[in-house]
Amino acid sequence: MSTTDSSTALFRPRSRRRASALPLVIAAIVIGITLLSAPRADAAERGTGFGTWAPVSTYGWHGSMLVGGVHTYCITPGAPAPTGPTADHGISGSAAGLLPQQLAGINLLVTTYGQTDDPVQAAAVAWAVKAIANREETLHAFGYRGDSLAGAVHWTMSALSPQHDRAVQERAAAYYDEATRAPAGPSTASGSLVFTTDAADHRRGTVRVDTTAAATGTITLTNAVFAESGSPTLESAASGSTYAIRTAPPTEGRAYTVSGTGRFDAGLPAAVRHFTTPGGQETAGPAGRVQFEVSGADAAPRFPPFSPAISTQVAQRDAAGGPYTDEVTFTATEGSWPRADDGSYLPVTASAVVYRTDTEPVAGSALPGDEAMVGTLQLTTDPATGPTAPYTIASSWEMTTAGYYTAVWSLRAADQLPSVAAHTGVDFAWTERFGEPSQVTVIAPPPPTPAATPAAEAPPAAAAASPAELAATGTDAAALRAPAAIAVALLSLGVAIVSSRRPWSAAPLTIG
Repeated sequence: MSTTDSSTALFRPRSRRRASALPLVIAAIVIGITLLSAPRADAAERGTGFGTWAPVSTYGWHGSMLVGGVHTYCITPGAPAPTGPTADHGISGSAAGLLPQQLAGINLLVTTYGQTDDPVQAAAVAWAVKAIANREETLHAFGYRGDSLAGAVHWTMSALSPQHDRAVQERAAAYYDEATRAPAGPSTASGSLVFTTDAADHRRGTVRVDTTAAATGTITLTNAVFAESGSPTLESAASGSTYAIRTAPPTEGRAYTVSGTGRFDAGLPAAVRHFTTPGGQETAGPAGRVQFEVSGADAAPRFPPFSPAISTQVAQRDAAGGPYTDEVTFTATEGSWPRADDGSYLPVTASAVVYRTDTEPVAGSALPGDEAMVGTLQLTTDPATGPTAPYTIASSWEMTTAGYYTAVWSLRAADQLPSVAAHTGVDFAWTERFGEPSQVTVIAPPPPTPAATPAAEAPPAAAAASPAELAATGTDAAALRAPAAIAVALLSLGVAIVSSRRPWSAAPLTIG
């Protein structure tokens, strides 16, 4: 054999081995997929009850079958006991072809009473469950010929455990009666919480529980409490009911949302946890209760109402002219000043019209006409300061004409940011009264120009003496007037002195 032949011979068996292994791999994959897709199978074990744990026996087994730690009960009476591997098919609303009401009753019994270690209770549940699934087969499977569930129980239990016979009879009959009246509840349910806000007061409203099935549960609110109790939690809330709430805003001046969550119980569904055993009975375990979560929140944020106003004071009442200067203080007459997400104050804008009149206005009087308008002012608050300090504003124009200058300030929602208008409402408007004394600045007219002082007139010239006077005295008449005046004055002084020394004479002296 050549080297090439030897190499080929050595190589071929490896290919055959690889080819022969391929079917095994495929088979393993198929088996794995089958195992993964098949229902889980556990060997059923004897549970709690009375009788013989065997596929077939004289009086059978009356109690539960344990599958994976769950107590299950026979729903196909007459079939052998499920002592072999049992498959778990999960929650089913059509197990063993039973009707919804039958499944609802069986689920009620195995869920409420069947998960027990009490043999009397387990046996009673077993008899009631079988009777609901197939009453005729249950009554006559062990030779009883009557038509009474209690009679069938006595027929069998008197042989298996006479001392427990009556107790099992009584409980089985009671369980059967309760189960036949069980409503066929839904297999699933869901719901939500619906909130409303009082149009007149954001702090009031309601919450309603909307569910797809009748249910009860507990609701817990965020940013609100129930009006009746003052608590954020309400137990035993019922679907379809509406409850009044009061809000508790987390932060002043901030929009907020009320929300809630809850857990509700719609009762027992018309379903069971279905188990099957090849060649044996089908059994039912508890499907549990239909429980579901609910939640909800306001359809829109709640905005605490806010109504701003301002007070003003001119820098000085009497001025010589120049800019109109005003000091403006903002306040909130309703609610709290709105805040931004970072906690700063939302800015609010105010505007003013300044009028000039010739006479001082009366507070509260009507606004003058447009011809009296001289200018405008506008002011926006600072986010860091808000309403905590006054603002001083001076006009860009000047007062040049004498008169009374009066500002009238206004606040309007239309002038605000949308975030502010959401708190004030779109129709909000506030206007200061015209003629407020604190808003009047007076520009006095200039003083009048003094009149020119007239020049002093020269004294009139003395009249010339007539020739007759000169002829009579030989002296100029003007020259004689001064000595004559002096003589008269001296004479009057002398008379006054003499009169003061003569008390007996009180008559005044008249100078003619």
